[in-house]
Amino acid sequence: MQLDQVKAIVTGGASGLGHAVAQHLAAHGGKVTLFDVNEEKGQAAAMELGDAARFFKTDVTSEDGVTANVAAAHAAMDGLNFVMNCAGILGAGRVLGKEGPMPLKNFAGTVMVNLIGSFNVAKAGAALMQSNEPGEDGERGVIVNTASVAAYEGQIGQAAYSASKGGVVGMTLPMARELSRFGIRVMTIAPGIFWTPMVDGMPPQVQESLSASIPFPSRLGKPEEFAQTVAFILGNRYLNGETIRLDGAVRLAPK
Repeated sequence: MQLDQVKAIVTGGASGLGHAVAQHLAAHGGKVTLFDVNEEKGQAAAMELGDAARFFKTDVTSEDGVTANVAAAHAAMDGLNFVMNCAGILGAGRVLGKEGPMPLKNFAGTVMVNLIGSFNVAKAGAALMQSNEPGEDGERGVIVNTASVAAYEGQIGQAAYSASKGGVVGMTLPMARELSRFGIRVMTIAPGIFWTPMVDGMPPQVQESLSASIPFPSRLGKPEEFAQTVAFILGNRYLNGETIRLDGAVRLAPK
């Protein structure tokens, strides 16, 4: 899929990795609809991207809300052929913390946003993409989800987060297999430690420690490198049903 042909929904598109993807697509002639819960940041991000972008305040955990907004995005862009799931929360907390066992609502809330939210937007997007006119190789659309290296090496305090991201990795292949008959590819990226608004707020010594933990290059990932990986997936139709680690060879320590 050529970038100037992309009509995309990007969840979590108001900041971080999602915004980097939206910027890259818009800069290369694509149309982008940003989904985010932060209306102020979302409107500002869409305005920054120009006429190629629009924004809909969206809670990815709401089935009815997502279905309505995906339909609205489809109408606004006169089509939809790409869903990029970047919306997510950290949900940090120990199973047995200082104040007792983790409340179940904390665990469930993390899974609800990161895993169920990704599925919710993906299936709503696929429902519309299945009716697209087929392109080369019969392709009708692409779905890219965001997992994390924590899906493989979760640290202490990441039980909920790792479970949610492990679920994203786990659903990639079966979803790709199922949607193959419609010409819809499904991929996942598992980023390592990237420069995001969360990292920006950390003390310099913590940022330096994180950078030193990455074998090569010994620095944090750049959001544009994530966006470039998304663009590569869009352009290479033989990529399907797989999770790509994008992490500088880092392997997370227990803590």
